[in-house]
Amino acid sequence: MIVVGVDGSVTSRAAVEWAADDAFRMRMPLRIVHAVDRSPYQIGRYPDAAVPDMLLRAGRRILREAEALVHERRPTVEVTSQDVEGSPAAVLREQAEGAVEIVVGTRGLGGFAGALLGSVSMHVAGHVHCPVVVVPGEHRPVRGEVVVGVDDSAECEPALAYAFEQAKLRAGTLRVVHAWQLPVHAFAPEISSYDMDEVRTAQHQVVRDRVAIFSEDYPEVKVLEDVQSAHPVNALTDASERADLLVVGSHGRGALGSMLLGSVSRAVLHHTRCPVAVVRA
Repeated sequence: MIVVGVDGSVTSRAAVEWAADDAFRMRMPLRIVHAVDRSPYQIGRYPDAAVPDMLLRAGRRILREAEALVHERRPTVEVTSQDVEGSPAAVLREQAEGAVEIVVGTRGLGGFAGALLGSVSMHVAGHVHCPVVVVPGEHRPVRGEVVVGVDDSAECEPALAYAFEQAKLRAGTLRVVHAWQLPVHAFAPEISSYDMDEVRTAQHQVVRDRVAIFSEDYPEVKVLEDVQSAHPVNALTDASERADLLVVGSHGRGALGSMLLGSVSRAVLHHTRCPVAVVRA
């Protein structure tokens, strides 16, 4: 089952559209979830008793609209909806049990997407075992390309497997991006002993080794090996300009290091214009 979080915002609607399309491609049922968080309204000496009812009514309306959107866009997709009481991050973590994918918008009115690039993204993508897809509100033309970032660790393989499957489902091209940088001391001629041809050859081999693990199972997927001497954030955001989906791992070493839910992931989520899937190792 695919789970999509909604709050009635523009990016929430985009997330529903993306989730409906992916449910159709994957032949999976779709669950639409809205978080009812009463806690901000229960602080104070005299909490407003009418607020919870207002929140529930608004949540039911948001769910009805989201269901109607799915029926209009993908009539054959099996869809259910659910109001769940709790904070967005906690609700999503609970919903991830048994889900193959969690989908949310980049920012919204508060429910699910409002703090996505802060607490929700950090506390969901880093703590659930299924992929978390972050969808911006901007509609873009279909490019026919999925981009995935890889490094020299086996921990990037779940992201690569997800990217291969997405490329297959979309009948698209898979661009495998590996960004590498020399250590700082490599730029001091008196202590540097790097053979740049050997370095480049080794970095290309990193990509070939990773791709070889999955190519046999996905012979129909055209793979483009994109090896760059660049910062990983720059390489990934540049590649995302021509992509329908950017896939990154939750952590790794080398080119895509720093746990990827740290500086790299935050920068990618802030700066890429296409949907981003964070896949936990």
